[in-house]
Amino acid sequence: MKRFLAALQFLTILPLPRGLSPDERALEGSIPFFPVVGLGIGIAVALIDRGLGLLFPIGVTSVFAVILLIAVSGGLHTDGLADTADGFFSSRPRERILEIMRDSRTGPMGVAAIVCVVALKIAIIASVYRPSRAWVLLLTPVAGRSALLIQMALLPYARPEGLVGIFHRNRSRSHALWALTFLIAAGGLAGGVSGLIAGVGSFLFALLFTACVRRRIGGLTGDTLGAACELTELVPALVASAWLYGGGA
Repeated sequence: MKRFLAALQFLTILPLPRGLSPDERALEGSIPFFPVVGLGIGIAVALIDRGLGLLFPIGVTSVFAVILLIAVSGGLHTDGLADTADGFFSSRPRERILEIMRDSRTGPMGVAAIVCVVALKIAIIASVYRPSRAWVLLLTPVAGRSALLIQMALLPYARPEGLVGIFHRNRSRSHALWALTFLIAAGGLAGGVSGLIAGVGSFLFALLFTACVRRRIGGLTGDTLGAACELTELVPALVASAWLYGGGA
């Protein structure tokens, strides 16, 4: 239970009672619970979206859904996306990229990345209607949190310091297989064939982005984890939109 609460505290802004605050040991062992926290977020967002759908058109509820997905982590992953974009698109060597990513100021590429990803996320979620909409919103944060697990499982830590190092100590290659299993199970059970494809697609995209991170800086940082979460969250809605409008439904 402590490990789950540690994952919940790290990945969300939900407050925990003082007596339930996890210690460092619980944080170290919390990695397998990342997709589980994503599932809880997805269920909450899907239910809220269903309620808002009784009052507002789908475009408005899609904006609210994306706002909720950003807000639940306090914008932490969005900030990581911006810092990663600033560093990776700077065309500088590895050490300089890490310095740029460490800078708290957001550059033009970071702003562009946030605008593009948020706009695309709203557009593709708005393109998905019921009943597919429910499983898409459920699987979206699962995909993002599974991407964190995949990157931690497969990459070394690029910096000697930082909070992510606590989680990285107990990482294992098997955690990537757990992420794949969870994505397949959640996607298949919630969305059938299209959900299964979305789960596998999310895993493959997370692997692709992990390979990109390895090539650019040789290992992960907290910022690349945030970028992995934000970018992989696009996949379920993209798959559903293509499935619906490409004649797969």
